[in-house]
Amino acid sequence: MPIPRKFDRRLPERDETRINERIRVPQVRLVGEDGNQIGVVDTPQALRYAQERDLDLVEVAPDARPPVCRVLDYSKYKYEQEQKAKAARRHQKQVNVREIKLRPKIATNDYETKKNHVVRFLKGDDRVKVTIMFRGREQTHPERGERLLMRLAEDVAELGTVEQSPQQDGRNMTMLLAPSKKRVDEEPANGEVATDGEPAAAAEPAAAAEPAAAVEPAANGEAADQASA
Repeated sequence: MPIPRKFDRRLPERDETRINERIRVPQVRLVGEDGNQIGVVDTPQALRYAQERDLDLVEVAPDARPPVCRVLDYSKYKYEQEQKAKAARRHQKQVNVREIKLRPKIATNDYETKKNHVVRFLKGDDRVKVTIMFRGREQTHPERGERLLMRLAEDVAELGTVEQSPQQDGRNMTMLLAPSKKRVDEEPANGEVATDGEPAAAAEPAAAAEPAAAVEPAANGEAADQASA
């Protein structure tokens, strides 16, 4: 059986900007199409001014006394405003909160798996809500859950900070981790291997081997004396 479609019964959003004949105040402060101030004029006169230029009279500051109206192409103006709003939303950073659930007696392998998930979320600039779930008599030892949460916080301290310390919430205990504002992943340059926090010094070239000293042949007399000795 096909699923019936759900119709959106909400009324479409109405543009509340007053333009042209919808401006019913007796006088307006008129701004020309070039942005220059024309002054306070009667509304019918301002409307004729806009119609003569094949443009619209748009109320841009309704709370002013008298309201400020500008002469412009409203369709083009509205399109530009929508594009600016889309660009602002696109550059707006969306903050997500991920959740990881643990048990107080979690096995080592499971803990490492959960920790890797937390690391991945923090590297993706997401906040992480870590929840310890207690069952039965485990609720009588909340300190175990707190120790587990603080252990996790220490293990990921390079990537995240504790934004909300462990708090008991019924059968659960929660902690909120946030990405570190300054996260620098530095690697040793030029392929050097760091030792005790300092880059290893480049190996000095081996000293050139000195040539072996030439052995001078002994004089004939000296050799004969040594032989006779």
